Amino acid sequence: MDFETARRFVLAQTLSPAAGQTSFIDCLRQGEAPIPGQVTSILLALKTLSQSLKNEPTIERSLGHALFILTYESRLLYRQGQTQNVNWPPLLDEDLNRIAVAVRQIWADETT
Repeated sequence: MDFETARRFVLAQTLSPAAGQTSFIDCLRQGEAPIPGQVTSILLALKTLSQSLKNEPTIERSLGHALFILTYESRLLYRQGQTQNVNWPPLLDEDLNRIAVAVRQIWADETT
């Protein structure tokens, strides 16, 4: 995956979903589990972004907003779902933690 593909994918999963496709954040907003493979693809995209943005002094505003949604809003929606007895997949909590770590690495200018 190249930088532009990763960037477009992250934006499509948060801010600008493709027509006819359910984004990661939309699944959570609807109290539904992410589509199989969605989290894996997000993590791959985040790794690509992290490598590509290494030593970059700035991050595009829309990408920064998408990263915020992936970490903050997804965790908030997960917790809201728990209080509403949504039957989340058992590994979703760990997946959200992995996403948060990957986003932190982008902001901290670290790669794994």
